[in-house]
Amino acid sequence: MTSLYQVNIRALLRDLSQTNCRPATLDDLPDELLNQWQSLGIHWIWLLSVWQTGEASKLISRRQATWRQEFQAALPDLDDEDIQGSGFAITSYRVHDALGGNAALARLRGRLQERGLRLMLDFVPNHVGLDHPWLDTDPDLFVVGTEEALERRPQNYFRHPNGTVFAHGRDPYFPGWIDTAQLDFSSPKLVERMQKELRNIATLCDGVRCDMAMLVLPDIFEKTWHRPALPFWSEAIPAVKEEHPDFCFMAEVYWSREWDLQQLGFDYCYDKILYDRLLRDSPESIRLHWQADESYQSKLVRFLENHDEPRIRNLLSNPQHFAAAVLCYLSQGLKFFHEGQLEGRRLKISPHVVRRHPELVDEQVHDFYLRLLKLLRDDTLVRGRWLQLEAKPAWEGDASFENIIAFRWKDPEFRHLVVIVNYSPQASQGRIRLSIDRNCVSHVHFEDLLSGGSCSFHRGELFNPGMLVRLDPWQFHVFKETDDS
Repeated sequence: MTSLYQVNIRALLRDLSQTNCRPATLDDLPDELLNQWQSLGIHWIWLLSVWQTGEASKLISRRQATWRQEFQAALPDLDDEDIQGSGFAITSYRVHDALGGNAALARLRGRLQERGLRLMLDFVPNHVGLDHPWLDTDPDLFVVGTEEALERRPQNYFRHPNGTVFAHGRDPYFPGWIDTAQLDFSSPKLVERMQKELRNIATLCDGVRCDMAMLVLPDIFEKTWHRPALPFWSEAIPAVKEEHPDFCFMAEVYWSREWDLQQLGFDYCYDKILYDRLLRDSPESIRLHWQADESYQSKLVRFLENHDEPRIRNLLSNPQHFAAAVLCYLSQGLKFFHEGQLEGRRLKISPHVVRRHPELVDEQVHDFYLRLLKLLRDDTLVRGRWLQLEAKPAWEGDASFENIIAFRWKDPEFRHLVVIVNYSPQASQGRIRLSIDRNCVSHVHFEDLLSGGSCSFHRGELFNPGMLVRLDPWQFHVFKETDDS
């Protein structure tokens, strides 16, 4: 069960700077913190916003009134020094001077490797910051606009100090990101240049999270900019993996393009579909999503939070939050945890902002996640195979079984870990049929690894009529077959 932990490194270093009464760099991350990440059983650390950014994009972040209102909602005493610009408005893929540069990152990477932790960083293929040097030296690498375009759609174009009108980076459905400049993927020179950037990044870390990775797919780029685009991922990924075979590519992706990016070589793709269904849709919609092929499911990134989405504590009550987490993180795929999620933080920090207010730990949330993270190291989850189970009515005429979502993991020794969740605000009951492959046992004993307690069933009863379960609203069981069976 591979897991990833996202860290807002600029905000973390600001915390350390206040504690140490001096500017902190990557070298100042204490061993105790790295040991804590290791103790959670995390495999990947994703450091958000390590790259060099520039003054022009920072000034946009400070002057944009609607953005500033958002920043102040999480930081009422906000001042200009707190706003350092988006970490995605990149001017150079070298580690920011304020973080200690490439040398400090290399030392941190070594410390992480000593603890068995791998390092993931950002790669933003679609656009760069407003003061990227290529805008002066190589303007042909960008989507260039016209005076008419600037006049008619000022939200999507800007005039550079050199006098050229360039397009802002954007997707086809929304206005441009006004602190960025759009790269032109119809240009062979640009494609070659970005492949070179990516190969350089691969020398500094173990994997990349590719921002809005679908935007450079040829059909989407053409839809946005009305010009044919050259393929990028199909050439860039193999080129990197030829030099670094274990390098990992994770895609932020939407619009049902996950499968397409998997076929182009991505190791993992965001599963925004599951996130949305856990928040808004029915249990049946979740079951239908999980009917996809195992090879597809295992390459999806399951999450309840990230830097773009609201804090989950502000969206769901604790009972529903915990039920959603059980479904999300005990299913297949990479498990993505966001800094502060484990402690139940409520304040969402923008990637433009580098300071945050301290928050009290929600002990109930923290205790739950510590138990869940421990469970993710269970041998049956690590070595087992996943299969969705079907809930049946507990008795004729009772439809509450439709609220129950169930699946199991089975290890090579044929022992089971069974997950059963009532994903609804009403009490529900049903029967879950489970086939036990070991003929030598007559009774099967289970221990509930998250909720405590144990139970026992006759082997034949588990298959027909099935395990009878009665669950309160949002209640769940994680039953592990014990050695007593």
